[in-house]
Amino acid sequence: MQNQIEQQVERVINATPEILAALAAFIILVILGRIAGSGVTRLLNRTSHKGIKQARLVVRLIRWGFNIIGLVIALNILGLTQVATSFLAAGGMMAVVLGFAFREIGENLLAGFFLSFSRSFDVGDLIESNGIRGVVKRIEIRDVHIRTPDGCDIFIPSATIYKNSLHNFTRDGLRRAEFSIGIDFGDDPQAARELLTTTANQNKHVLADPPANVQITGFNPSYIELTAYFWIDAFSSKSGIGEVKSQVMKECRQSLADNGYTFSSNVTTAVDMLPVKVTLDK
Repeated sequence: MQNQIEQQVERVINATPEILAALAAFIILVILGRIAGSGVTRLLNRTSHKGIKQARLVVRLIRWGFNIIGLVIALNILGLTQVATSFLAAGGMMAVVLGFAFREIGENLLAGFFLSFSRSFDVGDLIESNGIRGVVKRIEIRDVHIRTPDGCDIFIPSATIYKNSLHNFTRDGLRRAEFSIGIDFGDDPQAARELLTTTANQNKHVLADPPANVQITGFNPSYIELTAYFWIDAFSSKSGIGEVKSQVMKECRQSLADNGYTFSSNVTTAVDMLPVKVTLDK
């Protein structure tokens, strides 16, 4: 028993240089991983200040990658090449098994990872994807949290947004609103267009560039239909597009009324029913 213990101690002493070298290699790779993670964190903070969780995930993946490389190098230094190879093979096999078992989760995570670096929307944007429209409240790796106008919180999987077309209504802050109104065929449509354009431009929330525009969009049986188009800056305007649209519609209606125009609701092709006096002979 004593001889066996002495042999084991001698082996450990003889292998001390390899153990120290393996430990040093592992520690160096761990330190390099932390340095690389810190550099990536600074780089991501410069490009985006809202992707905190995404930056943490990237840093974690980088550190784990360096740790695994350091472990494999340490095992090779100790002469445990077969163990290192088996470790990598087992890890690869486990990754394949988990990939099939959690395919949808992995798909969402991968899509969220790509969206973290190249996404066409951010928190606060009004977007629509796969028929769902709302304001982005939070962007996670697995899903995107949006809030619809009726107050419903919806969590859209990242893969759904990544694979489907996405409409961003507030990327540059410009939003267009429109409304239609009808006037009598006896009124001058060109003068009405100019009046509506001037009235819309007088609203403080309506942008001068792109300019407001009014078009004749239809000849209905009882009135001429005019459609007004105007733009607002969603970033600088405290009022929402719905409120601004209501203000402009009210102002345009008042301008038409003040200038003697007849609205579509007052236009009719019905025959006026006049009172008839009937005298009966007795």
